[in-house]
Amino acid sequence: MEKYPKQKKIFLTTSVIISLGALIVFKYSDFMIANFNGVFGTKIALLNLALPIGISFYTFQVLSYIIDIYNGKVAAQRSLIKLATYVSLFPQLIAGPIVRYTDVEKELTKREHTFEKFSLGIRRFIVGLSKKVLIANSLGELCQIFLATDEKSIVFYWIYGIAFSLQIYFDFSAYSDMAIGLGKMLGFEFLENFNYPYISKSITEFWRRWHISLSQWFRDYVYIPLGGNRVGKVKLIRNIFIVWMLTGLWHGANWTFILWGLLFGVLLIIEKTFLLKILEKIPKIFQHIYVLFIVMISFIIFNGNDIGQAFAQIGGLFGANGEAVMNSYTLYYLKSYFVILVLGLIGATPFLKNKISQLKEKAKIRKVINFLEPIVLICLLIFVTAYLVDNSYNPFLYFRF
Repeated sequence: MEKYPKQKKIFLTTSVIISLGALIVFKYSDFMIANFNGVFGTKIALLNLALPIGISFYTFQVLSYIIDIYNGKVAAQRSLIKLATYVSLFPQLIAGPIVRYTDVEKELTKREHTFEKFSLGIRRFIVGLSKKVLIANSLGELCQIFLATDEKSIVFYWIYGIAFSLQIYFDFSAYSDMAIGLGKMLGFEFLENFNYPYISKSITEFWRRWHISLSQWFRDYVYIPLGGNRVGKVKLIRNIFIVWMLTGLWHGANWTFILWGLLFGVLLIIEKTFLLKILEKIPKIFQHIYVLFIVMISFIIFNGNDIGQAFAQIGGLFGANGEAVMNSYTLYYLKSYFVILVLGLIGATPFLKNKISQLKEKAKIRKVINFLEPIVLICLLIFVTAYLVDNSYNPFLYFRF
């Protein structure tokens, strides 16, 4: 594209087709075949291709690099080793954040290594690993118990909805923490991917705080090129629907993901049209409840094996499946996982972070915290390692995507 600018559109199109073609073949071919068989009654065999590790993430990284060169935002990388390093950088390769070439262009050539940065990286990595192993995995156990049992109750449906919403947050944000920490150890500065999304007061705000790198990617490479919000209402609705259908589809080859994405698309259109003005006038507590309820419903859809199961679980929240409000089975597991649920609810807010920052404002307390912090981190690492050795393998949820 740099050498032959007159033909750069041909090179861009070729590259996009190759990248998206590989993604479609490996990730969506069986989905398309299954739906074709369902519609036309054919019996075409599924390919059952193994999904290459991290293909969704590095495909988007390659696309952003190529598009940025096409638009003249960056110069082409002449070193194959440096380009390959960017595409396959292992800390964030599997589950993000989606790193753009512009974010690490200079660091691919020259990085600053300091004891402070390395220690901050270790700290961030241990915090992320602890969130995954101690909180996300424990909440995952509770979710699996719910899905496996026939002794469900209305309260258990609510516990499951809350537990999975917390699990996916701690699981995914934990990976981002570990990736950012590893990046610091290696001299890279990756952008934050989460900013306490569960304190949001609208769905619009939620998506500014959840999976930030994906939201910004779709905004810059799909939404804005389509015209963004600088178009008429009809085209604005079209743009939002396209972005959110693609966002859902990006997560996986299942109608539940597409429905999940379209649900957010509809809500964002409603908010942009009139709901945001109404939300601003009501007490903040009701704004938070609105967001948390919608997000919980969305993640029940997200985690469903199919749309039928997802709607049955949503119906269960309101007694539509005929279960009792409460039973002894639910009470037992509520007591067993009560502490981890409370820790998850507190940890999903900046409460602890803000409290520690306030305490550090006092010199004497700051010295105590600074002394205790490495000891606590070392103890956490030992405890988490022991926990991992003693338990079965629990991969990150986003390994699936």
